[in-house]
Amino acid sequence: MRVLLTSTGLEAPALQAQFLSWLDKPPAQARALFIPTAAIDADAIAVLPKCMNDLLRCGIPAANIRVFDLHEGMTVTELKGYDAVYLCGGQTRYLLERVNRTSFGASLMTYIQGGGLVVGVSAGSLIFAGNLPDNLGLLNATLSVHCAEGDAPGPLTLPRPDGIRLTNDRGITISSLPDGIRIIGA
Repeated sequence: MRVLLTSTGLEAPALQAQFLSWLDKPPAQARALFIPTAAIDADAIAVLPKCMNDLLRCGIPAANIRVFDLHEGMTVTELKGYDAVYLCGGQTRYLLERVNRTSFGASLMTYIQGGGLVVGVSAGSLIFAGNLPDNLGLLNATLSVHCAEGDAPGPLTLPRPDGIRLTNDRGITISSLPDGIRIIGA
C-alpha cells in the first residue's frame, strides 16, 4: 500500500519527497491519473492548476497525465496502467458519490491493495476516512484537513475516536508494514 493523504497536495517538501520515493520509476517516465471530480465550486476549481502543478513540479510530463472526471468507472486493469492516482479536493460528498456510483472505488481499492500509489488532497483524502458513510475505509477515524494545529508527526494507532487533524504541511502515509500509518511533515 502506498497512500498519501494530505490537505494541500504536494506543496510541502516532505510530502513531495514521500511521493517521489514511492514512485516505481523516474518521474519523467511515470504516468498519472488526475481526478478533479470533487472540484464543483469556484473555489475548488481555482485550485486545480495548483494541483496539476504538483505533478508537473515532481517531473511528470504533462503528456503523461490523464485527466479523468469519473463520469464512468475504470477497470482495475486500466487503472494499473498508471503509476499514480491524484484525487483533487472540493466537495467530499460529491466525490464519494461518484467514486461509489461508477464502481471506481472498488477498482481503486484493488489498485491500492496491489501496491498502487494514491495521493488524496482535502476531499480526495476524506473519502478514505470515517467522515461519511460508504467511505473507502482506509482510516478507522474521522479526518480533519486544513487545521491550524494538527496531530504531531509519528505513528498512528487506529481506531482513533478523537479523529485525526492535519495541517497544510503534513500528510498521512498508509503503507505496508513495518511503516503502517504515520503522520509525516513539518
